[in-house]
Amino acid sequence: MSVAPAAIIPAPGGDNDSRTLALLADLSQALAESIDLEQTLAESARRIALHMHAEAAAVFLLDKDKLHLECRACAGPVDVLGLRLAVGSGVVGRTLTENTGQIVNDTQHDPDVLHSIDKKTGFRTRSILSAPLATARGPIGVVEVINKRDGGEFDTHDLDILRLLAAPTALAVRNAHMALALVEQQRIKRELEMARRLQKSLLPKRRRGKFPLLGINLPANEISGDFYDYFDLPDGRIAFVIGDVSGKGLNAAFLMVRTASLLRWAGKDGLAPAEWLARVNVEVCSAVNEGMFVCALVGQYDPVTRHAVFASAGFPPALLYRNGVFEEFGADGPPLGILDDSSYEQREVALGQDSLYFFSDGATDVRDADRNTIGEAGLRTLIKRYTSLPPAARLRAVVAELQQLRLVDDTTVLLLEEPAPEQRSLLSFSLPARAENLYQLRVALRAALDENGIERNLRDKLVLAVDEAAANILRHAYRGTGQGEIIFKLTREADGLRFELSDQAPPVDVACIKPRDLGECRPGGLGVNFIDALMDEWFIETLPRRCGNRLTMRKKLTLNPGDKE
Repeated sequence: MSVAPAAIIPAPGGDNDSRTLALLADLSQALAESIDLEQTLAESARRIALHMHAEAAAVFLLDKDKLHLECRACAGPVDVLGLRLAVGSGVVGRTLTENTGQIVNDTQHDPDVLHSIDKKTGFRTRSILSAPLATARGPIGVVEVINKRDGGEFDTHDLDILRLLAAPTALAVRNAHMALALVEQQRIKRELEMARRLQKSLLPKRRRGKFPLLGINLPANEISGDFYDYFDLPDGRIAFVIGDVSGKGLNAAFLMVRTASLLRWAGKDGLAPAEWLARVNVEVCSAVNEGMFVCALVGQYDPVTRHAVFASAGFPPALLYRNGVFEEFGADGPPLGILDDSSYEQREVALGQDSLYFFSDGATDVRDADRNTIGEAGLRTLIKRYTSLPPAARLRAVVAELQQLRLVDDTTVLLLEEPAPEQRSLLSFSLPARAENLYQLRVALRAALDENGIERNLRDKLVLAVDEAAANILRHAYRGTGQGEIIFKLTREADGLRFELSDQAPPVDVACIKPRDLGECRPGGLGVNFIDALMDEWFIETLPRRCGNRLTMRKKLTLNPGDKE
């Protein structure tokens, strides 16, 4: 702030009111140009003392706790900068408490005058004039002037002038506070951005090719308390980590960074997951602030045996999706950072071609349109809806649906799934959903099986199974309407054949489609029994957006050495 001293010198010949108005306009403009609080207050004190023809002036502001008033600026022969007075103490305290101006022309007989200050400074206070610095939210401080230079007394006119000058000063203080708050917000924003970049740098880069792990992390705010990681071990196994830090903000972010680093550091030794968690828990307990903890799950996957072993520290149960059915793998280990002697249990899963999902509680805390959490059941529904998609596309589709709902917490999903074995399409076509067209399906399928060397007896059984499945679609899914079509696919997989029949009929109740009790004396319904007896695996799923159903059947084949690719 730069204002020429001459600007506040009263114009020669002007009356008091015009000089006051000129000072008020000049002071308001000068204060409006400053966002530096200390500079603003010093300029106010100097100008007020000069205009009021006073020997000294001071500005006191309430501290953050609103228990004391502190002198933040002064003008005059003595420096009382930093002087602190309890609220209610002295004439200054009385001004704030009563939120009204004070005139004291006989300091010797006013009980609130603090003579100890004069004794300390050697200054003699004869009279005091003070006014509150008020805002819409109440007083924030006091401006005080001491002793008229001509030895006269302060009067109500002087008080009116001081109150008038206090107004722009209070406004300037508030503006300065707002400017400081804005600067602080910008600083916090920069720090959050740095923390976010640091967190992002800790997430592993996606591995292309036949790598079996995929992860997605969705922060609910600028920074996330969730994390995941995976890395190779020297013996060929793959270690993986997923975690969720309690709390929000920078403290949670720093704990997340520390814990993720500890888990990677300890995991590199190839410790069994239970021992791995126990070692990291001791480290986290020694560093974590009271009330904070970390839920985490660690594990290892062996691509040779296709077995996964993992242990959990308060993390939500893992979900294995196999043949259209979910299996839950929970664990009772406490979160990291609570008890330094905690122990953990391990779980082992034979993965094969199945899918193992690990997810933070943010995935189940997502709110639907009615603001209800979708829970684990909702997450299972989403996963089932996209099971036909490849792993990466499936994970993206599930997360996209979660984002369309309302995320209330950081959300992280880690998927362990072996890439699908190489497949070769043998037959693919669609036909109108009418009974007379099933003949075409049987003929085409029989020819395709013959071309691929399927033994005749097995060939006929497979054709019959597909024919039964297609007939059931006409009868039960389309309800004999003859509307719609059936899409058929025959695929050669590494160890056998895969049959898929899809329709566009309304979703069927999958739970009701199962082999019937052969002890029942009623006709029909044996097709499912036949399929169940012949096929090595079969399941039905609802297509995305509930636009139909798909029956998948697999039949393993005994391959000759020359048949393997």
